[in-house]
Amino acid sequence: MIFGLSFGHGGLSVLINLLGILLVFFYLPPKSAELPQLVTDTVFLFALNAIALIVAAGRLSDAITDPLVAFFSDKSTHKRGRRIPFMAVGAIPAAIGTMLMFFPPVGEESGWNIVWLLALQVPLFISLTLYATPAFSLVADLGRTPEERLDLATWTSVFWAGGIVVAAMTTPMSALFQSFGATPIRSWQYSVAVVCTLALLAMLVPIFAIDEPRWSRSEPSAVPLRDSLKKVSSNPFFRFYLAADFAYFCGLTIIQTGMLFYVTVLLELDEGLTALYLLMMVVLAMGLYPIVNKIAKARSGKQLVIAAFAISSIDFFAVIFLGNYPIPAWLQAGLIIAIFSIPFAILSVIPGWILSDIAEHSAKTTGDATAGMFFAARTFMQKISQTVGVIVFALLTSFGRDVGDDLGIRLSGLAGVVLYAGAAILFFRYNEKRLQSELAAAEVAHAGGSPSGSAPASDD
Repeated sequence: MIFGLSFGHGGLSVLINLLGILLVFFYLPPKSAELPQLVTDTVFLFALNAIALIVAAGRLSDAITDPLVAFFSDKSTHKRGRRIPFMAVGAIPAAIGTMLMFFPPVGEESGWNIVWLLALQVPLFISLTLYATPAFSLVADLGRTPEERLDLATWTSVFWAGGIVVAAMTTPMSALFQSFGATPIRSWQYSVAVVCTLALLAMLVPIFAIDEPRWSRSEPSAVPLRDSLKKVSSNPFFRFYLAADFAYFCGLTIIQTGMLFYVTVLLELDEGLTALYLLMMVVLAMGLYPIVNKIAKARSGKQLVIAAFAISSIDFFAVIFLGNYPIPAWLQAGLIIAIFSIPFAILSVIPGWILSDIAEHSAKTTGDATAGMFFAARTFMQKISQTVGVIVFALLTSFGRDVGDDLGIRLSGLAGVVLYAGAAILFFRYNEKRLQSELAAAEVAHAGGSPSGSAPASDD
């Protein structure tokens, strides 16, 4: 069950990170790359370029589809469960749609490529929502205790991190295709096609491996859509969580989108090293996952998250001066990645666990199983934050994205500092002690006991 769900999260990660890591580089490459520029880099509305506007346009539908998918998923009485049927519908079109994003109709700068990207945006993100929102909701549905939910969050995060590496493998894989005679653009497209196929196979695993009616202990919700939205938006624990989570994914998208630029422009290294550095980050993070899991169970998830935000801020500050340190370029990149693996390990595990506890707290204290709506709100904000991250990075490239003209790339580090410092400040407001106290009391009452000391704890 755990590994079946984790494979699905890993496949989803591949698709999302393909868009995050490669899209800007593919359509607006630096001059040092062999790829042609496929869309105009003309600035619109004083600051935004074509890629920024296209990505923003694709997210408009999510304001409607995310809560709707969550609502119908929460209420579903399908014989295969509340979540799996939606994932089955979304998997194939999500993989195909992601692949087609890298197959523009014209192999050079053209307005038709912009039309192509705009046309793909809405169906692609609807498909991703159909899969992502139910997949994340299963973490809360399948975990019966906070410890089980933490273990589920840990393993799904391990596979999510693996998905980042698989997505990054498109770069060295494209070099392999070029060695067989493919053109640069075709080699990237072939690599994307291979990786999307692997992602689809992983996304199909939970659809066939998880017997949701047997393993899930959640019942269909009877709460109307308006009340469900109101319940989620007014939850005092969720609001601060969501604000901090937004900053995390926005900053993560900036660093993922910028990786190819940091390596090739600021450090003037070969683009193939990007996959190696991402692999290094994931391997180091995986080594830290058991430690993070153990500390979170023994101490505080909140403290870990705040520490991770603080470390990320320092790391982003170091990005601003990449290429200017008195050590070899390859070592500069290695140190940045090694440091970032610490907050990456924490922030890829703990926020999902915290949210599953928030959803479980709501279900236990109100009697309504609306976990899907909590995860839909997170998925929506995650996609919005990733969109903002891509927009911010694409916007900053207007100030320079080439060797010797790299101000925009360096400014992305400053953007990360602001985002993560703000996230740390916001998450101080999350009242972890009160939630855990009330959840424990609700668990006792649900089991038929008599909770003692069920009054809310003081803020921590």
